Amino acid sequence: MQGIVRYAATTLLALSLAGPGVAFAQDAKTVPQTQLEMQTSFAPLVKQTHGAVVNVYAERIVQRRASPFAGDPFFEQFFGQQMPNRTEKQSSLGSGVIVEENGTVVTNNHVIEGADDIKVALADGREFPVKVVLKDERLDLAVLRIDAHEKLPTLPIGNSDAIEVGDLVLAIGNPFGVGQTVTSGIVSALARNQVTEGDFGFFIQTDAAINPGNSGGALMNMKGELIGINSAIFSKGGGSNGVGFAIPANLVKVFLGAADRGATSFERPYVGASFDPVTSDVAEALGLDKVRGALVVRVVDGGPAAKAGLKAGQVVTAVDGVPVEHPDALGYRLTTAGLGKVVKLTVRENGAEKQISITLAGAPETTPRDERLIEGRNPFAGVKVANLSPKLAYELQMPSEVMGVVITDVVQGSPAARLGFAPHDIIISVNGVAVSSSADMAKIAAGDPGFWRVEIERDGQRIRQVFR
Repeated sequence: MQGIVRYAATTLLALSLAGPGVAFAQDAKTVPQTQLEMQTSFAPLVKQTHGAVVNVYAERIVQRRASPFAGDPFFEQFFGQQMPNRTEKQSSLGSGVIVEENGTVVTNNHVIEGADDIKVALADGREFPVKVVLKDERLDLAVLRIDAHEKLPTLPIGNSDAIEVGDLVLAIGNPFGVGQTVTSGIVSALARNQVTEGDFGFFIQTDAAINPGNSGGALMNMKGELIGINSAIFSKGGGSNGVGFAIPANLVKVFLGAADRGATSFERPYVGASFDPVTSDVAEALGLDKVRGALVVRVVDGGPAAKAGLKAGQVVTAVDGVPVEHPDALGYRLTTAGLGKVVKLTVRENGAEKQISITLAGAPETTPRDERLIEGRNPFAGVKVANLSPKLAYELQMPSEVMGVVITDVVQGSPAARLGFAPHDIIISVNGVAVSSSADMAKIAAGDPGFWRVEIERDGQRIRQVFR
């Protein structure tokens, strides 16, 4: 979606409405009726919670090429490396939320991505180095740990499924680096998808002002609980237009649990099926009363979905009784349920509704990846190839149902790189011979046919090329 921007900052959301006869708890909501109620302040809750919001400083060293041909073996062979590459330091500012007394901080992955040095500054001005415990680019979450040797203030994590459109929220962050700032607003919408380029699509939308520097901060309910991590805004000019997005706290809980268990990567449930959104035409054809749900378009043989009885053409409308708005919402519900759990999917087919139970497990490596580097005098010299499996497809951020021999990496400056081969390309055939394994690819590349007719699949499109 054009105009969606991810930003880094500290956001704490706190709302305290205290006063005689005033009840603004999350589970007892009222509309202000009197002037006294309208003058109720958020200040007590801000004082109670702002210490759990930190500023995150990330620094990275990047190399700038002195020449566009620097690093290219061909040009350096004839001209040498005329000028050395120069390095420069880049800094970014974001926010984070302390969620455990031992100094565990949750922030956005894009705040610390590629950083060589990360520090956090507490609300009282003290700075501490941190180590990265767990991060995930697709969820845009990261867990850091402060080595403070003391108990730190925390923000309790609430139930983001309990919030409703119209609920009051607070955001605390460091917009534009001006210092800790509190903004207020409401929950504008739920289950927003197509917000960022990642494959996670289930955001809380708020009109609380969020600006550059707010990413990684907290969205807070009236109980002083964390209900979301602010991550992105819709903006054409770089400032807040009242359309901000936060990652729900229930997903943060699952991610934090993986970090506490010592996981080195975050694993989402593997279903073994692909889904499309339900359009108005699909809803009419299938007799659905609402344009919502996840349409099953393909089921992998032998996968969890196939074993559970899920079939193409069916529509998943709920998980454990909770409605599913779109395929991204289905993925969110399965992820927050957790690996090892058994969930019940509500499925509609031919106007009838039924329940299907499915056990959630990680993606399996059904075929050993057998990664190999191709060398020699051939167009593939410099590529690393491996056998695709659901597990490797997940790691490469590719559709889980895709199979075959995939390029996992391309050596910079190699013949393969100059010919345009790229990671995630799937090699279908060479000179009319199907490539079924990385061992096959290595054997074919060792030959010398004089010319090479290559068929690859890239982003779902078949590409045919001839090399001599």
